[in-house]
Amino acid sequence: MKVTQIATILNTIINQEQIGESLVVSEDLSNIVDIGTEILNYTGASKENYETVTKSLIDLVGKQIFVDREYVSQAPNIVKDAWEYGSVLEKVRCELPDADDNATWQLGDYPLDGGENYPDPFEISIPKVDAKFFNGKIAFEVPVTIVDRQFKEAMRDATALGKFIAMIENRVRMKMTLSTDGLVMRTINNLMAQKFNSNNNVVNLLTLYKNESGNDTITAATALTNAEFQRFAAKTMLLYRKYIQEASMLYNDGGYVTFTPEDRMKFVLLSKFAKSLETGLYSDTFHNEFVLVDGYEEVGYWQGTGTDVNDDERAKIDVTIKAGDGTTQIVREGIVGVLFDEWAAMVCNEDFRVTVQYNPRGEYTNYFYKWDAHYLNDTNENCIVFVVADESDET
Repeated sequence: MKVTQIATILNTIINQEQIGESLVVSEDLSNIVDIGTEILNYTGASKENYETVTKSLIDLVGKQIFVDREYVSQAPNIVKDAWEYGSVLEKVRCELPDADDNATWQLGDYPLDGGENYPDPFEISIPKVDAKFFNGKIAFEVPVTIVDRQFKEAMRDATALGKFIAMIENRVRMKMTLSTDGLVMRTINNLMAQKFNSNNNVVNLLTLYKNESGNDTITAATALTNAEFQRFAAKTMLLYRKYIQEASMLYNDGGYVTFTPEDRMKFVLLSKFAKSLETGLYSDTFHNEFVLVDGYEEVGYWQGTGTDVNDDERAKIDVTIKAGDGTTQIVREGIVGVLFDEWAAMVCNEDFRVTVQYNPRGEYTNYFYKWDAHYLNDTNENCIVFVVADESDET
């Protein structure tokens, strides 16, 4: 073991800085804090990895720490039920029937001897029913190999081996969760892109605020720190949450008369926007209940984080979606939230399973962690996308 004596450094530098006897000076921490190495070197002339007396006996591993922590899903919950047989999801709708005159109060207008205008109790009024079929499945698997003999040679005992294997399985499950979270977000992003493509129910909070307030100096870059804009944004989103609870054909792309009860809503906000409301709007409001936007889930980004701490990337989507008989690319920035019916974006029939194959010749076991599910959008359901963008960015 490499041992570095630091009494002099403690007395002349560290302690003096701690008690105010010295100014802050440049410190060399390279011999104080060990940042670890991937492989221990037993061939060096200094024999740093031998015991310090005879320098003949090598240092052994005294403790093993397995980096084993459970990763919890960070994506909004849009998972529905599963079924064992069949593949197609059939979604059936019924249109609103037309009203007719009440025959009870028109009896005096009908001839006593009947005729073609006489109210016929056996007249057929067939309801108009439509069906939409979903039959696409996404699948992937994560393989991992566990050997019978070699891992034991690196472990101290059976308990350590069990922890090691549990760590591997936990990392596999983290990969599964990370992947399914990504697919959930793509399902939501595709729904938003469909709304951008139809240019229907995309609400630019900044444009609405400018029109109502007459403030033309505010921009997307400054809006989230403006308390007046924050109040306006909160009010507008609360209004739309009320609007989609009422029967209407305005908030979907199919012209279908529908509504979304409050317990059937999915409301997702970008974390930066949500935290701006929490820290900026609520902090100076005595009665938060009057401006409180609640019942939402947060996401740190829609598609990705970018390679640095870039809020523009977090609020952006760049996707290619189905459009008519072909596809189209949608690129939009400044997305701060989406409000949709739980049936507008959902994951159905998810199936997670593990299959196993043992190789007796090689004495190892292959595990295959498998996943498949339906990832679905229905634009005939209510959906509103909220953006904060300068008009020049609305493309």
